Amino acid sequence: MSEPVVNQTNIIDIAQFAAIELRIGTILECVEVEKSERLLRMQVDFGVLGNRQILSGVKKYFKPEDLIGKQATFVVNFAPRAMMGFASHGMMLTAQDEHGFSILTPSQSMQPGSAIK
Repeated sequence: MSEPVVNQTNIIDIAQFAAIELRIGTILECVEVEKSERLLRMQVDFGVLGNRQILSGVKKYFKPEDLIGKQATFVVNFAPRAMMGFASHGMMLTAQDEHGFSILTPSQSMQPGSAIK
């Protein structure tokens, strides 16, 4: 059996991967960012980590009301980033292929703030 082809430019080691903190969050509020074609601004519950404002470029694929109450996977240890005058304190993980666009969600309801291991 042959070895899989790996893109050598994107290889990370286990320490680099371990530095990424992934958590389940529940979207409490979601609104469109005015004057932005891409951004939605969310308030996300991370349980003991508290609530955070996170901006995500998913406006083309989702209406704000469709995301309220949904759970998703987020990177929570990014440095805050200013976008369109708002600070984003994390990143929602998504996937896209030729069939569509998806938010990465748990297969069952989880406690907000649950760690991805």
